[in-house]
Amino acid sequence: MTAGCREADRQPGQPRLFRLWFALLAVAALVLGAGLARAEDQRARADIWSLKLGTPASALPHDAFDDYACGSNGGPPQQLLAGWADYDKCRSEPNGLREVYFRYDDELEYRAKAHRAQTMIAQYAGTKVFDFPVIVSALFDADGVLAGLRIVSDPRDTSRDRDEAYLLRNFLTARYGRDGWDCVDLPLAEGETPVARTFIKQRCRKTIEGTAVAEIETHFFRKKGQNQFDPQSGRTTEGQFESLARFELTLAK
Repeated sequence: MTAGCREADRQPGQPRLFRLWFALLAVAALVLGAGLARAEDQRARADIWSLKLGTPASALPHDAFDDYACGSNGGPPQQLLAGWADYDKCRSEPNGLREVYFRYDDELEYRAKAHRAQTMIAQYAGTKVFDFPVIVSALFDADGVLAGLRIVSDPRDTSRDRDEAYLLRNFLTARYGRDGWDCVDLPLAEGETPVARTFIKQRCRKTIEGTAVAEIETHFFRKKGQNQFDPQSGRTTEGQFESLARFELTLAK
């Protein structure tokens, strides 16, 4: 076969090669676009740190969060609310503030599940602070001004080991600077015992830039009646301990 014939034999494959290149470029463009979209989503998602103390309820982002309700001192939601503006429907706490429970928007979580993006699913699953499952709420004064934020470990969420909940304290103190905290060890109640050799029952307080006060209460111990081993069977128990981090940031008075 002559060289000319061999060259002619190659020519029909050239369009196929070009199509392959175009397909690869298209895939690369889709991947790049998806990556940019993910980066944009990461910047756009609101969390509790998006809420600025001193902001009127009417000026807070409404569509950025879900499931507004009256809070229960850092516990599960109670009466459902339409949004921030309904804060006055909630019972006033002893300090005069009213607690509005809310939950992070889950749109990005469902997008991640649709694309089977495991890293993003883990990032956006549930309402979390520093990857710890939490119950978050906003505290409003009588004039409807955001006067406080509350974060409490959520024992209902099993996406992270519950015995690690108290470790959230370390991340919160780091956020506001590890120095300058005034900490007090709280007295043991009847029947409270360590978990292994660890017993933590502490409350810490710090003034932040003269405008706000941060308070953290941390628990890690066994309550009365909780045991490492079942007294009947001798088997190791599960979940018989209190592991908690409770944080509040309020406007200084």
